[in-house]
Amino acid sequence: MTTGTELLEALPVAVYTTDAEGRITFFNEAAATFWGRRPTIGEERWSGAFALYHADGRPLPHDQCPMAVTLKTGEPVCGVEALAGRPDGSRIPFQPHPTLLKDASGRITGAINLLVEIADRKKAEIDSARLAAIVASSDDAVISKTLDGIVTSWNAGAKRIFGYEASEMIGQSILRLIPAELRFEEEQIIAKLKRGERIEHFDTTRLAKDGSRIAISLTVSPMHDRAGNIIGASKVARDIRQRRESEELQTLLFDELNHRVKNTLAIIQAIAGQSLRTSRSADDFVMSFSGRVQSLARAHDLLVKGKMKGADVMAILREQVLLGEGDGARIWCSGPFLSVSPKIAVQLALVLHELATNARKHGALSVPGGRLSIEWKMAMTPGRELQLTWTESGVAGLRAPAARGFGTTLIERTLQGNGGGASVRFGADGIVCEIKVPLIEEYGHPLAEPHTGDLSPAWRAAAEPDATIGLQGKRILVVEDEPMIAMDLEAQLEDAGCTVIGPAETLATARRLIVEAVFDGALLDANLGGERVDELAALLTQKGIPFAFASGYGREALPREHREAPLLEKPFVSGQLVAVLGDLLSARAEDPGVIPFRPRKG
Repeated sequence: MTTGTELLEALPVAVYTTDAEGRITFFNEAAATFWGRRPTIGEERWSGAFALYHADGRPLPHDQCPMAVTLKTGEPVCGVEALAGRPDGSRIPFQPHPTLLKDASGRITGAINLLVEIADRKKAEIDSARLAAIVASSDDAVISKTLDGIVTSWNAGAKRIFGYEASEMIGQSILRLIPAELRFEEEQIIAKLKRGERIEHFDTTRLAKDGSRIAISLTVSPMHDRAGNIIGASKVARDIRQRRESEELQTLLFDELNHRVKNTLAIIQAIAGQSLRTSRSADDFVMSFSGRVQSLARAHDLLVKGKMKGADVMAILREQVLLGEGDGARIWCSGPFLSVSPKIAVQLALVLHELATNARKHGALSVPGGRLSIEWKMAMTPGRELQLTWTESGVAGLRAPAARGFGTTLIERTLQGNGGGASVRFGADGIVCEIKVPLIEEYGHPLAEPHTGDLSPAWRAAAEPDATIGLQGKRILVVEDEPMIAMDLEAQLEDAGCTVIGPAETLATARRLIVEAVFDGALLDANLGGERVDELAALLTQKGIPFAFASGYGREALPREHREAPLLEKPFVSGQLVAVLGDLLSARAEDPGVIPFRPRKG
């Protein structure tokens, strides 16, 4: 027959007994494990714990613990929480359940105490509180609902996204948020939830309180009761409007980039075809075609610097009226700050390039006494219109060409295509070209004081007569990762009498050639397959070898220590290449200890 003591010993929970004075008379193994020690029977009173603490961590004397109070007052103290301190320093949260023991006459003979560990419950409460705090502060909408679709909880994130207060949604159907044509999604969600499945995030649309549609990413998880039965669902909805807008903008930008690239290639193809038709020789074709492509490139540079919002007429003139050194003072410009649209900027650039090329070949800039005056204004006719007058003087005997060339046709067709026009008058002292271009509503507002003065050249249009001679026999290291450009550079340098080292297409190859090869100067691509060339520039500087950069990125992409180095902006023609390298190596010959950081001005 099993005794009471054997029954208590077999219990999996901590149990101990005391006499009426609180001396411990029995404890089971579960109690010893709970306390982390084995108290001495008949000597220790009230509790076998090494130390006791209130739930908030304050020390709790043994004679004030629930077991002691129960024995002293005769009233059981149950449901309180305390901490049992073990010899190893750990503290175990628990709830004591002391019960008085009495004899047949009702006299208190002792007490029995059941100690229930609540560590798991406390952890669950802490986790629950932490989760509640996370849910409450989440930017995402966290919503719970029954399997019937009735909302049972609604956090601040849900209010921010959908506009409803919690009081407006709790107890209401979740269908209020779902557009009519998407309610089939809710049916599919409920079906999956009943099978215990979690619905991974998917993009959809929901309705806000004001009727607007909101793009969200939705995740749905089943909710269970204590018995494991599915009783509802928890939904997390993330507002993805910004992401969706970003994706749409990215798509738009890629489409626009694709359009612009293809349109630019089509323009270059047309320029090549038309230049070939009117060229008298292969050299003439190369020069005219390269000049027109450069004109197009400089126009795009201006637009990129202006974030594709347009370009100032004066800036276009500076880039397109390319002059030899000293010619800047022979050109007079006058007009207001006037911004034109990206499309007009490109087309105006091509027109001005053709006029400037003709002026250098046959007009005012081809003779020592020639002068060029460029004036522009905005007129109302009745809309906004750019009116530009190009006047060349100091050159006698100019006559209208017998045959129409590509340049003339390009000027007329370009301007006519935009609703404008051009007229050219040949006089005894020169020519006058009047250009008119309509301006769209967003552009054409004079915003500053007029530009007045001479037009200073940004770079030389052609090499000096002896520049090629100065490169004869020079050894030039070419570092360029684009094969077609490398081939063209090699051909241009060989035509100028140079010996080409390389071309090097990678950092490793360039590094080896700089260390091992013998050469007089270097042309360095500013970016090799996405890798910076700072190391190569430093090596060249250490060896005292002059170098220039070739890049389409601009000076901002150059190594910081070499931002002022000579820069050949892609695309470029042979004359520019020869001129830059000629300046570089002639300065080196005059003063071997100096590597120039700007092309010398003659």
